[in-house]
Amino acid sequence: MPQHRREVSRIEGFSDAVFAFAITLLVVSLEVPKTFDELAAVMRGFPAFAICFALIFQVWRRHYRFFRDYDLEDNTVITLTGVLLFVVLFYVYPLKFLWSAVFAQIGGQRISEASIRRDQFPALFEIYGLGVAATFGILAALYAHAYRHRGDLELAPLEVVDTRAQIYSNLGLSAIGLASAAVAAIMGRLAPNLVGVAGWVYFLIGLVEWWVGAYRGRSRRAIAAG
Repeated sequence: MPQHRREVSRIEGFSDAVFAFAITLLVVSLEVPKTFDELAAVMRGFPAFAICFALIFQVWRRHYRFFRDYDLEDNTVITLTGVLLFVVLFYVYPLKFLWSAVFAQIGGQRISEASIRRDQFPALFEIYGLGVAATFGILAALYAHAYRHRGDLELAPLEVVDTRAQIYSNLGLSAIGLASAAVAAIMGRLAPNLVGVAGWVYFLIGLVEWWVGAYRGRSRRAIAAG
């Protein structure tokens, strides 16, 4: 897409500060290690931190691209951005808790009953899934708002296609979050030992992104041929 925005607005600056604070919350509970054993314990938490950082960065990047691609900053955009930032901050700790638990199990560590009981895992997956659904649902709403104003924004045909692709991509990720939460709720009641299936639902992200990429490619080629 051509770049429609050049200057960073106040809402963008505020958003960047909130995302930076969210990243800080991922490490704020970590103390400076005083012994090598403590350092080794901190390093064991690196994979979980890396995943959480990558996920928050992905949300920031999609939000950043919105403001770079559209000269649109009305009350709807400001409101949706405020809700998005609230959701991101609220879900930082569930995000960190879930991935820390996942990597603890991968590493063969026993999760303390004081941290989380086995019967609480369904609720954890539900909370995480609803957070994913809300985050990408709001991003989809932002791009849908830009699409409704495509005439006012004077978007070119290729830009319209890219906007629709962003809507579909974010809606797809939101739907996957809802599906994971639903699977966790069902498994939690019918087959608690299989609640981990809710995590495998997120592998559908690759399928969604492939479909969106294929749609975008076909639509752009059709415009170029026409």
